[in-house]
Order: sequence, then structure tokens, then C-alpha cells
Amino acid sequence: MLNINFVPDDYVQNTESRRTNLLCLLLLVLVMGGLVGSFVIIKVRQRACAAEEMMVGEKMAAIQKAITQFEQLQVKRKEMMKNALTTAELLEPVPRSVLLASLTNNLPTGASLSRLKLIQKQAKTPPPAPAPAAAAGARPSAPEPPYSPEKLIETHIDIEGVAPSDLQVASYIESLGRSTLLQDVALVESTEQTIDEAKFRRFKLTAMLRKEVQLTKDDIDEIRAKARDTVWKF
Repeated sequence: MLNINFVPDDYVQNTESRRTNLLCLLLLVLVMGGLVGSFVIIKVRQRACAAEEMMVGEKMAAIQKAITQFEQLQVKRKEMMKNALTTAELLEPVPRSVLLASLTNNLPTGASLSRLKLIQKQAKTPPPAPAPAAAAGARPSAPEPPYSPEKLIETHIDIEGVAPSDLQVASYIESLGRSTLLQDVALVESTEQTIDEAKFRRFKLTAMLRKEVQLTKDDIDEIRAKARDTVWKF
């Protein structure tokens, strides 16, 4: 049986052409959709990376700021330590161990120390020295302070100990009075004490450290060498 096609060839070609065009358009839409989706994903990732980079930059800036502050604190700490050491040298020109060794070296036979107390006080500011007369035609120079602040510090010493009798106490006061470290040595109290039927004198003295004391290394070594022969060792 013969098949007779009543559809014109032009119609068939147009239909196939429309189908092909529709398929190509669909493929184009899919490709464009993929490209748009990829572009959106790339932009989102770029924004995320930019935000993360900004956070990292802020953290780095904060860390750098903390490091700078730490370095500044270290510099200030070193300055404070240097100032503290300088102040300590000014306020304590004689090491306490050397002072204690000197006090021990001057002890008479049978005497010993029981208590030693150092007190630093601000001395009263002395009146300023009169300015020297200026020569004729010379400009008057700016007045200079006659005393530096560290020289206005006085170191008072309270000494307590025991001795067999007042004779040893008087001898100790006389020895301290000849010392190059002390001045104004004075007896505050001397009382009799009895322990196990043995009588002795408990004494209290006051003294003041000389302000202009300048000890050399040889002086310090000599004082400590003498102290090694006593009860105390330094």
C-alpha cells in the first residue's frame, strides 16, 4: 500500500528548522545560565576572600600595635630600672653589708649586735649660699642650686646590742665616732640585764651616715676582710 504524504516539504523543513533553533536557544540559555552562575559564584568567593583578607589585615594591625606597645613598655621598663638603680646608688652610697661589717669590726671584746635599723629622711633644705659678686661689666650668671636633691637625704641608724659592761659600751661609741662612715654617734639607753645570773648591759645607740662618703674597692675589701675575723661573715 502506497503512503501518500500530504504535508508539503516546506512545512516539514520549517518545522525541523524551528526545532533546531529552539534546541540551540535552549542550549544557549543553559550555557548563559552556567556562565552567570559561575560569575556569581566567583564574585561571592571574591567578596568572601576580600572580607577574610580584611579580617587578617585588622588582626595583623592589632598584633603590630600590641608589639609596638610591648616594645614601648620594655623601653620604659629599662628606663625605670636604670632610674631605680641610679636612685639606689644615690640614696645608698655605702652597701648595707659593708656598713654592717664596719659596725661589727668596731665591736669590743664580749659585745655583740642584736638589732640594726636604717632610716632615710629628707633633710631640711639649707639656706641658699650667697651669690658671688659679679665683676664690673660682667653679666650675672644664673644661680645654681648649692645642693643636689640626693645630698639632702640623711641616713639615720639605730643600733642595739649587748656588752659586758658600760666600759665596753663607751669604747664602742668611741670607735664608731672615729669611723669614716658615721657621724653624730650618741648613746640613747644603757640598761642592766640579768640572764642565768649573768649581768650584762643592753645598749641603744643612734648615728648618722656621712653624706660625703666615697669608698673605694680597696676600702670595701679591707672592711670585709676584717669582718671575716669576727662572728659575722660577709
